[in-house]
Amino acid sequence: MERLPDYVLVADAQVDLNSLVQRVGDPGAGAIATFLGVTRDNFNGKPVVRLEYEGYVPMAEKVMHAICVEIRNRWAVLSVAMEHRLGTCPVGEASVGIAISSPHRREALEAVAFAIDAIKANVPVWKKEFYADGSYHKGPDGSCIECAGAHAWKVNAEWQGGDGVISKKEVKKARQEDDLSVNQNEI
Repeated sequence: MERLPDYVLVADAQVDLNSLVQRVGDPGAGAIATFLGVTRDNFNGKPVVRLEYEGYVPMAEKVMHAICVEIRNRWAVLSVAMEHRLGTCPVGEASVGIAISSPHRREALEAVAFAIDAIKANVPVWKKEFYADGSYHKGPDGSCIECAGAHAWKVNAEWQGGDGVISKKEVKKARQEDDLSVNQNEI
């Protein structure tokens, strides 16, 4: 059976779960598991109006590919497709989507759970939460300051330079490849 290539995208575009499901469709699949992360309307009792995401796309996509490699090392999956949205994400809209096909449900379900945890812990994408009172998230304690044009990006609680789930070798390799591409582009 021909293996479908893994698909990852980090872009300022809406996440389309149906498109991800179509990408991983396979006649040998007995399961397609999905995850769709959406902007909720509250955080710690404060009404949320939108999120904004910023990320370093080349590195983010390389780390997401490393996550795909780790998924394939751990589970018998047929295809993996993941997207992370950048820019503004209003309440009710998706910021991240994952679809994984496998011959049996357990592998697909476990791989999807792993994928979202690994994305949140390892991919260099940051979010800024904007609240109805005009304030936005400032720090890990949830404190806010009034919006005055300054950036205060909310780091995922899981992200402290990686979680050890993705091979440090894979992340280091992606960073080195990225450093090489930056240096070559500077020449």
